[in-house]
Amino acid sequence: MSAAPAIRIRDLVKRYAPAGKDAGEGKLALGGVSFDVPQGQIFGLLGPNGAGKSTIINTLAGLVMKTSGSVEIWGFDIDHEPRNAKASIGIVPQEIVFDPFFTPFEVLDIQAGLYGVPRAMRRSLELLQSVHLADKAHAYARSLSGGMKRRLLIAKAMVHTPPILVLDEPTAGVDVELRRLLWELVADLNSQGVTVVLTTHYLEEAEQLCDRIAIINHGQLITNQPTRDLVGMMREKIVVLTLDRAIDTAPQHSAFVKSVVSGERELRVTYNKDRTNAGEVLALVQALGYAIVDVSTDEADLEDVFVKLTSTPA
Repeated sequence: MSAAPAIRIRDLVKRYAPAGKDAGEGKLALGGVSFDVPQGQIFGLLGPNGAGKSTIINTLAGLVMKTSGSVEIWGFDIDHEPRNAKASIGIVPQEIVFDPFFTPFEVLDIQAGLYGVPRAMRRSLELLQSVHLADKAHAYARSLSGGMKRRLLIAKAMVHTPPILVLDEPTAGVDVELRRLLWELVADLNSQGVTVVLTTHYLEEAEQLCDRIAIINHGQLITNQPTRDLVGMMREKIVVLTLDRAIDTAPQHSAFVKSVVSGERELRVTYNKDRTNAGEVLALVQALGYAIVDVSTDEADLEDVFVKLTSTPA
């Protein structure tokens, strides 16, 4: 039998009612979203601004009261067993929020106390070591750089050793080097058995890190698939050919979706991977009388899929 999902969401609806009006007249943020987050995976939750991602995360955190539907965290229903549900999840918000007058060690120690972790079982220094902040344990938190503060937030979310960690835009506004460091940190936590839910606007990040990706748009679940399958949805591929001589008019063939001249001796041929392959494209161009000097390909990535799936209006 497969393990129960780390998070189970069924028919989740959230409607924000205007002050003084009936709830049915408010803005619909989530319109009946259902999906599972498998245990032990890095799960990407993507979508444009205003799609409903933050509403889902805030519902998991207990900051937003859902209108209807059910949510289970590590098998605990958030309505019937809220304490156990909250103890099973750590939330890393997009905003950097903690008291700047405490040291990182004190920030973690106090947070552990709020979760009822006995002093003898607190892992403040161990957590600081895991996020490479042990040397800053007793410095004022306000003296930390932006990247250090983000790492401290991750440690803060892990003080009660939750099996699930939710990261809301963890690399927003950080430089490339720090982004790579945070990627390594997330992958390391996942290798230790932590289920990670990640929201991000960096599609390269989602493609590299996530085992599975759900895309939300206009409060609806658009797709929920393994990352490899999602990227594979784009069936068109481009092969770029450098020819042995100048070319004025792009050769056409029924196997080509599109063929265009992109340079004096360069030809870009778009083809459908379900109907042909790169080798056949090369053979067809050669059969038309051209010798091929060099070849490169352009593969669809997650950004192409994301744009295609979210460009449909509500």
